[in-house]
Amino acid sequence: MIPGPTPIPQSILKAIARQPIKHRSDEFTSIMQEIYTNLKYIFQTKNDVFIFASSGTGAMCGALENILNPKDRILCLVTGKFGERWAEIAKLRGAEVDILSCNFGEVITPKMLQDHLSLHKPYKAITLTHSETSTGVANDLQSLCAIIKKTESLCIVDGISSICAMPCKMDEWGIDILISGSQKGLMLPSGLSFLALSAKAYEIHKKCLFPSFYFNFSLHKEALKKNTTPFTPSINLIFGLLESLRIIKNIGLENLYHKHKKHTFALRDAIRAMGLELFVKDDAHASYATTSIIPPNGIKAQDIIKHLQENYNIIIASGQQELEEKIFRIGTLGYIHNEDLIQTITALEQTLQSLGYKFENKIGTQTLLEKLKMP
Repeated sequence: MIPGPTPIPQSILKAIARQPIKHRSDEFTSIMQEIYTNLKYIFQTKNDVFIFASSGTGAMCGALENILNPKDRILCLVTGKFGERWAEIAKLRGAEVDILSCNFGEVITPKMLQDHLSLHKPYKAITLTHSETSTGVANDLQSLCAIIKKTESLCIVDGISSICAMPCKMDEWGIDILISGSQKGLMLPSGLSFLALSAKAYEIHKKCLFPSFYFNFSLHKEALKKNTTPFTPSINLIFGLLESLRIIKNIGLENLYHKHKKHTFALRDAIRAMGLELFVKDDAHASYATTSIIPPNGIKAQDIIKHLQENYNIIIASGQQELEEKIFRIGTLGYIHNEDLIQTITALEQTLQSLGYKFENKIGTQTLLEKLKMP
């Protein structure tokens, strides 16, 4: 029950557990052709979607290393650790980096962005995180993208934990670069990342003085025309990706969004019923991928996490960096079912009672069950 890596369906594990094949073969080309087509559905785009053998951070590097030249101006919207990562990468490219941030657990509002842009010179690119996994907050991506779209700036979005969990419409919302990773909503092991690229972003890439070699957009674009990759791919993860995309298409994105939303708000209501405080206060700003919870006074987050794992074999996540002792996180991303949530809340109630926290017995589980019955 962590925000990733997420549980993997048996059919995907089975697809991965076979001998690899030659990646320069008709069989592999046929697999990649289907995958590239289905990735466009996942990203809600007609643009090219590249596949990298890397973590999601690799796709972040690819996005900026193929766009930025030294002294280019970039604005990074920061709502947590992964928003900060965009800025760290951009600085290593020699870019001039401005940061627009907020208190962790809150969002960058459209007014904040509009006010900032009105006071500063134009930026080559603006980066933002849709679902900030480190805090459990989700920015109003559609509204922020609409503001960026009115400028000349590239709109670069981290969709690592939002793809397949929350609506994220690349073409309709005007996103120029959208990235994700395999170990989140796509229900795969870590090791693959994805980058969807607009025509505008590709034209700017052509003027990049020192583009990436491994993540080079031009190399990947040429390989995609032949339904292959420029370098050796993670072949067995590709087998798993083929099965994952088939599962997702069969379920339908709208149904997946509904499931993730229902699980998130049922969990949030159960947590509130137990008298606990949510780190993200406003439901409108809640990520559908992960829920961050503030432990009761006198009880350490690490003690809750340890007790759940040792006594119930349920694994949840701590906060990260400065939030490590301040919150614990429960993931609702990917291959999670009602039964998983029920078992987790039941175990959390018993854990908190064992650690001395007083609240109405079984109120969390009862609330969760009531909310899960709702359409």
